[in-house]
Amino acid sequence: MLAGLVLLAAACGDTAVQVPVPRPDAATARLCEGLRLPEKVHGQGARDTSPDSPLTAAWGSPAIALRCGVPRPSALRPESQLVTINGIDWFGEPVARPVTWTAVARQAYVEVTVPVKYTPPGDVLIELGTAIRATIPPKPEGQI
Repeated sequence: MLAGLVLLAAACGDTAVQVPVPRPDAATARLCEGLRLPEKVHGQGARDTSPDSPLTAAWGSPAIALRCGVPRPSALRPESQLVTINGIDWFGEPVARPVTWTAVARQAYVEVTVPVKYTPPGDVLIELGTAIRATIPPKPEGQI
Protein backbone atom coordinates (compact mmCIF):
# COMPACT_ATOMS: atom_id res chain seq x y z
CA MET A 1 0.00 0.00 0.00
CA LEU A 2 1.30 3.42 -0.95
CA ALA A 3 0.58 5.10 2.41
CA GLY A 4 3.50 3.31 4.02
CA LEU A 5 5.77 3.83 1.02
CA VAL A 6 5.56 7.56 0.43
CA LEU A 7 8.58 9.03 2.14
CA LEU A 8 9.81 12.57 2.19
CA ALA A 9 13.52 13.01 1.65
CA ALA A 10 15.28 14.20 4.76
CA ALA A 11 17.32 16.92 3.07
CA CYS A 12 16.29 20.55 3.25
CA GLY A 13 14.62 22.30 0.35
CA ASP A 14 12.08 21.19 -2.23
CA THR A 15 13.25 17.58 -2.57
CA ALA A 16 11.59 14.88 -4.62
CA VAL A 17 9.00 12.63 -3.01
CA GLN A 18 9.73 8.90 -3.15
CA VAL A 19 6.76 7.30 -4.92
CA PRO A 20 7.00 3.70 -6.12
CA VAL A 21 6.31 3.43 -9.86
CA PRO A 22 3.57 0.95 -10.84
CA ARG A 23 4.20 -1.54 -13.64
CA PRO A 24 1.02 -1.65 -15.73
CA ASP A 25 0.61 -3.32 -19.12
CA ALA A 26 1.29 -1.18 -22.22
CA ALA A 27 -2.35 -0.21 -22.85
CA THR A 28 -2.84 0.93 -19.24
CA ALA A 29 0.46 2.83 -19.27
CA ARG A 30 -0.68 4.72 -22.40
CA LEU A 31 -3.91 5.76 -20.65
CA CYS A 32 -2.00 6.90 -17.58
CA GLU A 33 0.56 8.84 -19.61
CA GLY A 34 -2.34 10.83 -21.08
CA LEU A 35 -3.51 11.96 -17.64
CA ARG A 36 -3.28 15.77 -17.49
CA LEU A 37 -2.95 16.58 -13.82
CA PRO A 38 -3.33 20.02 -12.23
CA GLU A 39 -0.32 22.08 -11.15
CA LYS A 40 -1.97 22.56 -7.74
CA VAL A 41 -4.13 20.23 -5.67
CA HIS A 42 -5.90 21.50 -2.54
CA GLY A 43 -3.82 24.67 -2.90
CA GLN A 44 -0.55 22.70 -2.85
CA GLY A 45 2.03 22.99 -5.62
CA ALA A 46 3.32 20.06 -7.64
CA ARG A 47 6.45 18.25 -6.41
CA ASP A 48 8.98 16.14 -8.28
CA THR A 49 8.75 12.40 -7.70
CA SER A 50 11.59 9.92 -7.50
CA PRO A 51 12.07 7.89 -9.52
CA ASP A 52 10.78 10.26 -12.18
CA SER A 53 7.81 8.71 -14.01
CA PRO A 54 4.76 9.84 -15.97
CA LEU A 55 2.79 7.33 -13.85
CA THR A 56 3.34 9.20 -10.56
CA ALA A 57 2.73 12.70 -9.21
CA ALA A 58 2.82 14.53 -5.88
CA TRP A 59 1.71 17.84 -4.39
CA GLY A 60 2.43 19.63 -1.10
CA SER A 61 4.16 18.61 2.12
CA PRO A 62 3.31 16.14 3.47
CA ALA A 63 2.80 14.88 -0.05
CA ILE A 64 -0.49 14.04 -1.66
CA ALA A 65 0.74 11.21 -3.90
CA LEU A 66 -0.80 9.76 -7.06
CA ARG A 67 0.07 6.53 -8.88
CA CYS A 68 -1.69 5.56 -12.11
CA GLY A 69 -1.78 2.00 -13.37
CA VAL A 70 -1.65 0.28 -10.00
CA PRO A 71 -3.04 -3.25 -9.58
CA ARG A 72 -6.61 -3.75 -8.43
CA PRO A 73 -6.69 -3.27 -4.62
CA SER A 74 -6.51 -6.72 -3.00
CA ALA A 75 -9.25 -5.82 -0.48
CA LEU A 76 -11.68 -4.66 -3.21
CA ARG A 77 -14.74 -6.94 -3.43
CA PRO A 78 -18.04 -6.62 -5.32
CA GLU A 79 -19.70 -5.78 -1.98
CA SER A 80 -17.05 -3.21 -0.96
CA GLN A 81 -18.37 0.20 -0.01
CA LEU A 82 -17.38 2.83 -2.55
CA VAL A 83 -17.62 6.60 -2.38
CA THR A 84 -18.82 8.23 -5.61
CA ILE A 85 -17.61 11.80 -6.18
CA ASN A 86 -18.49 13.56 -9.45
CA GLY A 87 -18.85 10.32 -11.37
CA ILE A 88 -15.70 8.62 -10.05
CA ASP A 89 -16.04 5.61 -7.72
CA TRP A 90 -13.37 5.60 -5.01
CA PHE A 91 -12.35 2.71 -2.75
CA GLY A 92 -10.64 3.83 0.46
CA GLU A 93 -8.27 1.80 2.62
CA PRO A 94 -7.36 1.54 5.39
CA VAL A 95 -10.02 3.04 7.59
CA ALA A 96 -7.27 4.78 9.62
CA ARG A 97 -5.30 7.77 8.31
CA PRO A 98 -3.73 8.45 5.91
CA VAL A 99 -6.21 6.86 3.56
CA THR A 100 -5.22 5.59 0.14
CA TRP A 101 -8.11 6.06 -2.27
CA THR A 102 -8.25 4.13 -5.52
CA ALA A 103 -10.40 5.22 -8.45
CA VAL A 104 -12.11 1.99 -9.52
CA ALA A 105 -14.47 0.97 -12.33
CA ARG A 106 -12.04 2.64 -14.78
CA GLN A 107 -9.79 1.05 -17.40
CA ALA A 108 -6.80 2.00 -15.20
CA TYR A 109 -6.75 2.05 -11.40
CA VAL A 110 -5.54 5.39 -10.04
CA GLU A 111 -4.35 5.49 -6.42
CA VAL A 112 -4.22 8.70 -4.37
CA THR A 113 -2.81 8.88 -0.84
CA VAL A 114 -4.19 11.82 1.13
CA PRO A 115 -2.37 12.75 4.38
CA VAL A 116 -4.46 13.78 7.40
CA LYS A 117 -3.46 17.43 6.90
CA TYR A 118 -5.77 17.65 3.86
CA THR A 119 -9.24 17.39 5.31
CA PRO A 120 -11.71 16.58 3.96
CA PRO A 121 -9.99 14.21 1.53
CA GLY A 122 -12.97 14.49 -0.79
CA ASP A 123 -11.74 17.94 -1.85
CA VAL A 124 -8.52 16.35 -3.17
CA LEU A 125 -10.48 13.60 -4.92
CA ILE A 126 -12.79 16.14 -6.57
CA GLU A 127 -9.83 18.02 -8.02
CA LEU A 128 -8.07 14.89 -9.30
CA GLY A 129 -11.30 13.24 -10.44
CA THR A 130 -11.74 15.78 -13.23
CA ALA A 131 -8.51 14.64 -14.93
CA ILE A 132 -9.29 10.96 -14.32
CA ARG A 133 -12.80 11.26 -15.75
CA ALA A 134 -11.47 13.10 -18.84
CA THR A 135 -8.71 10.57 -19.56
CA ILE A 136 -9.43 7.12 -18.14
CA PRO A 137 -12.59 5.54 -19.67
CA PRO A 138 -14.99 3.66 -17.43
CA LYS A 139 -15.12 -0.13 -17.43
CA PRO A 140 -18.31 -1.79 -18.67
CA GLU A 141 -21.28 -1.39 -16.28
CA GLY A 142 -20.96 -3.46 -13.12
CA GLN A 143 -17.18 -4.03 -13.30
CA ILE A 144 -15.00 -2.59 -10.55
